[in-house]
Formats: sequence, C-alpha cells, structure tokens
Amino acid sequence: MMPSLRANLDPIPAASCLNGTDTDSLSKNHRTITTRASADRTLAAKNGTKTAHPRTGGQEMTLSVFQAVRGQRSLEDIVRAIPDAFEGECAARSANDQTPPDLAAHGLQSTCAVPLTAPQRALGILEIASHRPHAYSEDDARLLAAVAEEIAVSLDNALSHEQLREGHDRLTLLLELTNSLVSNLELRDVLKTVMRSARRVMRSDSAVVALPDADRQHLRAYALDCTDSRDVLQEDDLIYGKDTVSAQVFRTGKPWVGRVADVLESGLELNPKWFDLGFSVGCILPLASRNRILGTLGLRRRDEKPYTDDEVGFLMQIANQIAIAVENALAYGEIRGLKDKLAAERVYLRDEVRTERNFEEVVGKSAVLRRVLRDAETVAPTDSTVLIYGETGTGKELIARAIHNLSPRRCKPFVKLNCASIPTGLLESELFGHEKGAFTGAIAQRIGRFELANGGTVFLDEVGEIPLDLQTKLLRVLQEREFERLGSCRTLRTDARLIAATNRDLAAFVGEKKFRADLFYRLNVFPVELPPLRERPEDIPLLVRHFVEHYARRMKRAIETIPSETMEALTRYRWPGNVRELQNLMERAVILSPGPVLLVPLGDLDVRAPAGQPRGQAQTLAEAERAHIVATLTDTNWVVAGARGAAARLGMNRSTLQFRMKRLGIVRPKM
Repeated sequence: MMPSLRANLDPIPAASCLNGTDTDSLSKNHRTITTRASADRTLAAKNGTKTAHPRTGGQEMTLSVFQAVRGQRSLEDIVRAIPDAFEGECAARSANDQTPPDLAAHGLQSTCAVPLTAPQRALGILEIASHRPHAYSEDDARLLAAVAEEIAVSLDNALSHEQLREGHDRLTLLLELTNSLVSNLELRDVLKTVMRSARRVMRSDSAVVALPDADRQHLRAYALDCTDSRDVLQEDDLIYGKDTVSAQVFRTGKPWVGRVADVLESGLELNPKWFDLGFSVGCILPLASRNRILGTLGLRRRDEKPYTDDEVGFLMQIANQIAIAVENALAYGEIRGLKDKLAAERVYLRDEVRTERNFEEVVGKSAVLRRVLRDAETVAPTDSTVLIYGETGTGKELIARAIHNLSPRRCKPFVKLNCASIPTGLLESELFGHEKGAFTGAIAQRIGRFELANGGTVFLDEVGEIPLDLQTKLLRVLQEREFERLGSCRTLRTDARLIAATNRDLAAFVGEKKFRADLFYRLNVFPVELPPLRERPEDIPLLVRHFVEHYARRMKRAIETIPSETMEALTRYRWPGNVRELQNLMERAVILSPGPVLLVPLGDLDVRAPAGQPRGQAQTLAEAERAHIVATLTDTNWVVAGARGAAARLGMNRSTLQFRMKRLGIVRPKM
C-alpha cells in the first residue's frame, strides 16, 4: 500500500504542531495539495509511537528532499517533488489510534504532521499518512521536522516569488489602466481592456462594468469580459429589479463580497444564470467619484475560493480609477454632444441667414390681420400646439416665428422644415435623425429637427404632406415627447413645441382617410387662419411701399414715386399667389425702374390671372357675379359648405350658393 503526502499551506501559528487528529484546525481559506508516494515511504510526526524502522534515512533523506525541492517556483511542484526524494520504509506504531475522517475514508490509518515555518511567518503544515496503523515514532517526527525546515525554505521562496509576481501584475494593471485613461477617450474600449486584465490578475472568470441607463432607473452592462464568451449578461443588457445585488451596491454605495448562497439567504435577487454558468462567488464594488455613484464593477468566480480582503482592497483601487474614467468619459460625451449640437445649430442658423428674410415684422393694419395677431399673442406664452391655415404665400412661417418670439422659448432654436420639399424616404431622417449606417448613404450620425429644437420650437410647413406611416411617429412625439433615431433602439426625449402649417383642408383629408384623425385633433388644438391678400386690400399699399423700399435699398436704386393708377391696379388685383406674388412683382418692378418712378409691369397681372378671374372690365353684372363665384370656388378648392367653404366666404347659405351656381351655369371642371 502506498502512503499519501499532503501539505496544507496557510498562515497558522508557528508554535503549533498538528497531530493525526488536528486537521480540522486549518483555516477556511487553506490550500491543500495531496500527492501519493511511489512506495510505502512516510515520515513521522510529533505524537507518533516510540519505535522506528531502521531504514528511515536520516540526514541523507533530508539532503534528498532539499535537492528535490531546490529550484522549484510553484507550490504544487515543490510538494509533488517531495515523495520521490524518500527511499526506504518507515514502520512504527501510532500512539493515537484515531485517524481524521477525510484520511480514513481513503484507508489511511495513521498520520503525522509538522509545521512549515519561515523566519518571518508560518506557512502551514506538512502531513504524511500511512495505510498501516501505528506507523510513526518520535524519531520519525524529528526527522519529518528536519525535512519540513528544508521544505519551508523552498516554500517561503516560492510564496515570495508568487507575491512579487502578483504585485508586479497589479502594478502593471494599474499602469495599463492609467495609460488607457490618458491615451483613449472611448470609454468602452478602455473598459474592455481593463476588464480583461483585471479578470486575469484577480483569477476571475467574469468581469463586468455596469453603468446607469439614461433614466438612472436601471443599470446596463457597459463593458464585460469572460473566459469562454459565456456570461450572466451580454453587452448593453439591462439589469432589471431594484433588489438585485448590483442595484443595491449602486444605491447604497457599499461593496458586496460573498457566495451565491449568501445572496439567497439575504433575500436579494440573483440572476438564475449564475447557477447555470457555474458561478459560485462574486465581488461587486461601487464606482464612486465626487460623492456620487457612477456604476458598479463586478467580478465572479466558478471555484469556491472567495475574494480576500487584500484582493477586495486592490479591486477598490481599480474601481476608483474606473470611476475617474467614467466621469471623464461622461463629461467628454456631454461636451461632445453640446459641441455637435452647437455645430448643427450653427450650420442651421447659417442656412437661415443665407435664406432671404422677407421682412422682420408683419406689415398691415387690416382688421382681419389684427385678429390673427391677437390670436398669436394669446397662444404664444403657452406650450400648446398651433395649426396655421392659409393659402400659399400668406406668411404662415412669419406668424409661426412671431409666436416663437413672443413665447418663453424665444432664446431657444426655431427650427423649420417644409415637409413637401423632402422626399418621403428621407422625411423620417430629417424629423428624428438617423444613426450611421441606418440606410445606404448614412455615412455619419445625423441629429433630427426635433432633437435639434429641444427646448425651442419646431415649425412644420405643409404638414398635410406627411405620409400616413410617419404620422404615427409624429403623434407619439406630440403625446409622449419621445422618439428613436432611424436605425437606433435608444429612446430620446425632446421638449420641443410644435407649430404646424398647411394650405390643405385637413378635415377633408381625414374624411378621405389621407390623414390620421387622432393626429389632426392633436395638431388642431389652437387653429389660426391667415386671410389671403385679396381679403385685406387695405394692406396692399403698405406692402407695396415696404417691398419697394427693401429692394431699392438692396439694389441701390432711388424710387421716390409710385403712380396712383399703378397702386389702384395693384389693389384691385386678386393676388392668387398672395404676398409672395406681390413681393416678386415688386422686385421685378424695381429692376425695371431706372429712374425715381416705379414702373410696374401691370400687363403680367392680366396674363397670369387664374381661370374664372375676370381679365379686364366685366361687361355685365351677371358676368361679374359669375366670375366672383368661380374665383371663390377655385380658392376653396370647390368646397361649398363648411366654415372654410365658398358659401361662408360669400356670406350666403349653402343652398343659396348652389342655386346661383345652377342659374349661372357654374360646373366644377373635370380634373
């Protein structure tokens, strides 16, 4: 039968000498290495029997042991080298007939143990065992003690070498972490490198850094590293539950170190994958900086060896460095976000400056215009959605800008977008932005108009042109104040006020299933209807003088006189293009006027008069009435009834208008 040799390496008092029944006095964290001898070769311990075998070896055996362990650098290698150094057989009777249960289970009936001590510390014990009862004597114990002295020297050197190597690895890790913080601002890249090194130095199977989500309600796995690509979490996974270990550490700022069983006994929640993947112990530390908790650092092991106080202390140093990195990265990200937003606003405002502004304020004194301005002044201080109705060229954007300037948001951006001018496939990107690679041609991330106008106002002109599939997303922004960029699953929030404008009858669009009813009701909170220029003829002379002065100053012309017959003709004209048409005509008139008198090409007005509008003087009252009704029907897109119908504009009942249309032979032309 072959004996066993076992060394228990852990700090114990140097004066203690374990007998055959004292193995239970080992500390909880001891390391045990057991190896079998090549023959029944054993040495004796302190409390052995009084007889010894004559071939116990003496000084020659001690020298053999020294030569066997000399030069070894690993604790396991040292212990495994000991049995081969023993030759011969020790036979004795033990004074204690009891054998430790763990040895008796293997058929070992007697043991002998001596302490392994170095000049400055106790290293552990050296224990031998035999299948024979009463195998060891006092001489065997003394001989084993002499051998233990030689083994202790080698073990002390090996432990010192291991401690130096571990200290070097820790210093290297701290230096690597510091260099990464200095040379790399991408937090995820830095943490991945640090996690890999920390897991290796700390002999762990998994390492993860968790940072709070945007709402700071949940933690998200930001960077992780594991031995076999299997972990409790995947990158960017949310850690749900307020009673999880990570959530408690993040909430209280107190580290947690222990076993899986400890978590279950404490009543905290634990991810079931801990058991599935075989993790048995863990260490979760807070990432604290400037009296606030930025996240958590967690490491896990599959073996039963818990994290020591020394390891936890070193991990706290790593956590402090990571906290600095996280804080710097968050500050850098915030600065970069503000810089990008500022750059986007600068580009947008530069485009706004390049866009010719018609005029700085509304020009006119008519009663209908004053009514519109009163409505704008009433709704401006609120955050309510405004829907501006009006024909093309009536100045809807000017009223929207006036509402913004009168609101508390006047210092924030006023971002406009003409929905009819953007292709349908790109309209979502313009409104909500997109991520890099979201679609072909998306070579960089783009901030959408709602994100750009955060805190300010978004003006959507021609809102009736938004496709149905995109109207749902716009409704969500209005109701929930949140959206996602195209190609992203991250939810963003915005505090942008919406002012919409249209020249279409959205109520009719709802009836034709071309516009969502819920979105229409959400937009139509405060409707403002701009009158066409033909309904405020008293404002035409003021607008003519305003535009003439503007373009004369711009072209360095001296226009002093506007003929009265010209002004009368301009006042009588119906202006289907409204203020925009008048502006363009005045620009052309200034170009054609070399002298101080304004020369307006009035012939162009008669040529460009729309169908149904009189081209000159009406010959009879019936012709004038017919032309007026046809012009009104054309302006209202042949809508007869309703608040915006032709009957309301003409000041008559629907049935009366229909009767006159039938009498005058007015029929809607085929499209």
